[in-house]
Amino acid sequence: MTAPIPRDIPDLPAIPGMPVLLPSHVPATAVMAPVPRPLAAAYRLLVAMTAAAAVTVELALGSPLRTLSHFAIQSNILLALVLTAAARRAWTARRPLPSALTGATLLYAVVTGLVYHLLLARGASSFALPGVLTGEATAPTGWHALTTQVLHTATPIAAVLDWLLLTSPGRLRLRQAATWMLYPLAYLAFTLIRGELLPGSPARYLYPFLDVARHGYKSVLGNALLIGLAIYALAILLVALDHARPNPIRRRIHHRTKTGFRLQPPVG
Repeated sequence: MTAPIPRDIPDLPAIPGMPVLLPSHVPATAVMAPVPRPLAAAYRLLVAMTAAAAVTVELALGSPLRTLSHFAIQSNILLALVLTAAARRAWTARRPLPSALTGATLLYAVVTGLVYHLLLARGASSFALPGVLTGEATAPTGWHALTTQVLHTATPIAAVLDWLLLTSPGRLRLRQAATWMLYPLAYLAFTLIRGELLPGSPARYLYPFLDVARHGYKSVLGNALLIGLAIYALAILLVALDHARPNPIRRRIHHRTKTGFRLQPPVG
């Protein structure tokens, strides 16, 4: 005769020293091996070389210190460096650069193009200065005309195309937008300090909307505030578009990978 089975079985005590299994992050490389992207690498290297060549020509044609003080020159130097590093990573199938860096580079390139075409190159604008790199109110000629279009039109468009066609979406974050504003603020401070240190120079202020001698600090700070708000709104727009756009580099798998086992659908 067997003993009756108790209705309530007490829980067994936990075994001391038993490790608790926590969920761990599985990198994408553990599921799919990284693949080199030679076309993306070649495109980025070409854009980087174009931007570097245009900057070099401008440095050779004018004063190096004055040329390097332009926002367009600095943003294109950053673009050339970042795209060179991104090209190397695409060629060697390494992880992409941090989105905080690539997003900032994209933002500054777009700002360079928009400020030039909406404020400096428009004849109807009160801040028109077509020859911004030369400091002349007339349209540039010769090599200056070529480099002006490369730095303010070609490279910003190329940066946008790289973002739209060669970069995975959803990598930009809204919290990064505030960090991206640090460089425009630093450039504003640099411009104002530079103007105070060059009181008698004709190139005291490089941009008409930041010309304190002509408009005063009140108007310049007002212009800087409006442009800063526009840049921040543009940064938020880029983040939103980055999460809404489709994935341009998604590869379709046309064959099944043999794994040694097969999952059957549930019965019933």
